[in-house]
This record gives sequence, C-alpha cells and structure tokens, in this order.
Amino acid sequence: MSDEIPNPEQDLSAQNLPGQRGQHGEEVRVQRGMFGADDGGDTSGYGGLVRSVRLPGPATRPYGGWFDEVADELEGALEEQGLVPGNAIEKTVVDRDELTFHIEREHLVRVARTLRDDPALRFELCTGVSGVHYPGDKGRELHAVYHLRSLTHGRLIRLEVSAPDADPHIPSLVAVYPTNDWHERETYDFFGIVFDGHPALTRIMMPDDWQGHPQRKDYPLGGIAVEYKGAQIPAPDQRRSYS
Repeated sequence: MSDEIPNPEQDLSAQNLPGQRGQHGEEVRVQRGMFGADDGGDTSGYGGLVRSVRLPGPATRPYGGWFDEVADELEGALEEQGLVPGNAIEKTVVDRDELTFHIEREHLVRVARTLRDDPALRFELCTGVSGVHYPGDKGRELHAVYHLRSLTHGRLIRLEVSAPDADPHIPSLVAVYPTNDWHERETYDFFGIVFDGHPALTRIMMPDDWQGHPQRKDYPLGGIAVEYKGAQIPAPDQRRSYS
C-alpha cells in the first residue's frame, strides 16, 4: 500500500489544465518570434521562439457526451433530404471540449437550416460570424466561424466554412439567422469575405473607398506618424527593433 496521501488540490488542478492539441492536425505555418514578426519588428524579447501552428484534425467516434447525438441527428436529417452527409460535412472536430462541423460552403445554408429546424437539434440562435485568415492554409485561406446555440437543449456548437483568397465567396445566413446581418458586414469589411445573398453587404467600419481588409494577416501593419510635443513618433512598422 502506498504511503502517499492524496492531494485534492493537485487533482483538481490537473482536471482544469487546458486541452493539448499535441502534434496531430494540419500544420498551416511555422511562427517565429512571439508575434510572428519576420522583419525585425518583434520587440518582445522572444525573437528566437519557433513553434508550429496547427489546425486540429478530425475526431474519431465516439466523440463523447451529447456530441454523438447531435452528429447522428444532423447526418440522419441530411440523408432524409437526399444529401450525402460526407458531401456536406468536410470533417468533424472535437477540440478543447468544443464540437465543430467543417461544412462545404455550397451546403452551408441547408446545414444551418437543418440545425435550426430539426426538433432533435433546435439550434435556434446564431450569435454571429467571425472571420479568420490563414495565409498558409493554401486554397482555403479565409475561414468563417459561426457559433450556434440551442436554447431548447442548452447546447453550443460551431460551424466553420472556408474559401480561397482567389474566390472569397460564402453564402449568407441572414435568411436563416437574421442576427448575422451586421456580423457578416463586419466580417466582409475586415476580412473581405463576400457573403452571397446578403441584403445589403457594405463596409460598416472602414470608409467605402478603403483599400484592402485590415484584419487579414498579410495586411501591412501601417499606422500614422504622430507629432507629440514636437517629437515625431513613427508608425508601428517603422519603429526600431530592440532584438
């Protein structure tokens, strides 16, 4: 018999550790430095840091908890509509206790409507769409991420859709979830994702004639030189490096 006395606080801490992705999944880039600066502009002191940036890979059954129930019901409902689930769902990811369905963009509206209307799913609310830009994810550099909440069943899932820089079009979900109206406009403004079918897709943050989309990773940092008490403060990407 072990003489070690259990430490409840240690056990609790172990349970609360964040999930680790490890080395599985697809590598989209290798980041050097704390903030990925590659032009000498990293002043954090971590210029020698090198790490691999990976997207989580597809999960395998069983997913655990109610995740399997939702996946089964969604796949069954799509089959009833004559759609092969594998043609609509690119992959299913379970990462950090979150369930994400990666959806082919041409089937996004049908999948979203199914998730909203099916009695066993009932994801009535979409809390918005966010854009993400992965320049190293060739052929699918732009990602749109949707958070869907079921008020009936008390569940939260995500949908993720990708599009290439060369063809940044994704169907609008405003007809299914009207709350996405302004979220799609903001994502279009900052990332350049064109939501086809949106009733009035316009810029809402930047001027109408603004060139480019400021939250893309390849957008220049830029900035405006400032004069303060006679001293000139250069734009952020023109300041000297301390590394």
